[in-house]
Amino acid sequence: MFDLSVISPVLLWTAIAIYAASFVAFAVDLARRSQATADARTVRAAELVGAGVGGSTASVPATGAAGDPAPQRFMMARIGTSLMTLAWVLHLAATVTRGIAAGRVPWANLYEFAMIGTLLIVAVFLAVLTRIDLRYLGTFITGLVVILLGLASTNFYVEITPLMDPLKSIWLIIHVFVASLGTAFFALSFALSVTQLMQSRRERLVAESAEKTGPRFLATFPASERLESLAYRFAIIGFILWTFTLIAGSIWAHYAWSRYWGFDVKETWTFVIWVIYAGYIHARATRGWRGNPSAWLSIVGFAAVMFNFTIVNVFFKGLHAYSGLS
Repeated sequence: MFDLSVISPVLLWTAIAIYAASFVAFAVDLARRSQATADARTVRAAELVGAGVGGSTASVPATGAAGDPAPQRFMMARIGTSLMTLAWVLHLAATVTRGIAAGRVPWANLYEFAMIGTLLIVAVFLAVLTRIDLRYLGTFITGLVVILLGLASTNFYVEITPLMDPLKSIWLIIHVFVASLGTAFFALSFALSVTQLMQSRRERLVAESAEKTGPRFLATFPASERLESLAYRFAIIGFILWTFTLIAGSIWAHYAWSRYWGFDVKETWTFVIWVIYAGYIHARATRGWRGNPSAWLSIVGFAAVMFNFTIVNVFFKGLHAYSGLS
């Protein structure tokens, strides 16, 4: 008879290795985008010289005939996506076998939270890819997942233990799942916001006809306004899910400790995250706070999510101290 508690970590480490390979493939894709952009810039500059047009080549956009930067499809992006899908299947198998071995839902400690959280991040990313081409974010997503899963597997791994009494509730399943799903959308918003800042800087340098405009692969990315719009949409979805997380958590707290709110450290930080994203959505929607300021708010919000997941869980004691670490 196979010991699923042993098989699960093996499957997870295999998934991490394949995620890392996917990261490399996406990184190579970015490098090829850079080269294609440089080649297109050179060809365009030669055309201008041949036509008797002077001026700096720094202001020449690397675009194809249809105005689409580096229009050809890159094989490494497809390979990266395929590897990510394979890694996700193994990741799912590791999570399921952990749950079967434990005889419960596999999110009762920090190690298991990391498993389900990163699983949903990749699931949301792959699902979005069926509608919107976000493969240029592949390095961000796979890099984040490799780091989080690697840290969880090396520092947060614990043997399977029975659930604590407060966790024996259907609201645990609802609360943690919705929180993890909300985090997945926040992660996408974060990656888009970081890319937006980079693209915004490039656009400013191009407008100034600067000789150096940053990484050349950015010429193949959408404009900063498009990136900001996508980040905003994903943040709204994440905010709705996070709002429900607060509600479900309050109901769970009522059944577990006979009160809806107690200003526990975890509860407080969950509310802080809600306030940050509420401010981000409100400022952008009603104050016209567009561009880099909105991107930085999105980044601060996700930093608070990561702080809540790691530092608060490990170093702060309270009713939500479910890291499983002694």
